[in-house]
Amino acid sequence: MKVVIDAARCQGHGRCFSLAPAVFGYDELGNGLVLGDGVLDADGLELARLAEANCPEHAISIGES
Repeated sequence: MKVVIDAARCQGHGRCFSLAPAVFGYDELGNGLVLGDGVLDADGLELARLAEANCPEHAISIGES
């Protein structure tokens, strides 16, 4: 599984990197970004799903890598 953030939708609320700092970081504007290549292990998938469920803009998506 792989996680991505739609940069056009992200408004920088920071929930993703607050909930899953091993998966997400932030750029110079404070918008979320995926760390590494976005491919998730079991722990990362659980954290990414938590962040996806809490993103107010629904900017996070998880799919097949």
